[in-house]
Amino acid sequence: MDEQTRLEIEAAAFRRLRKHLMEDRRDVQNIDMMNLAGFCRNCLSRWYQEAANEKGIEMDKAEAREIYYGMPYDDWKNLNQTEASPEQQAAFEVAFKENVTDKEA
Repeated sequence: MDEQTRLEIEAAAFRRLRKHLMEDRRDVQNIDMMNLAGFCRNCLSRWYQEAANEKGIEMDKAEAREIYYGMPYDDWKNLNQTEASPEQQAAFEVAFKENVTDKEA
């Protein structure tokens, strides 16, 4: 497989993952994704931002989230997210430390 085809297939897979998370499974909460998989929609938007920045494109977190979510993040949260339980929040503290905080240090 040539490099361009590989890039196109990877991009198509990313778009399909985004569609699945943003349209097909809006019911799945970010906190549950982070607790179970170690990443969530916010991570995907952050990785998008990091890739843009690596290419010399200035983009902040809010811009990346709006691109990924298709709307301002607060709007998406208001439409789709529910209040996290104390158990979810405790598990998130651990998952975030293991999957995000340590990686950024």
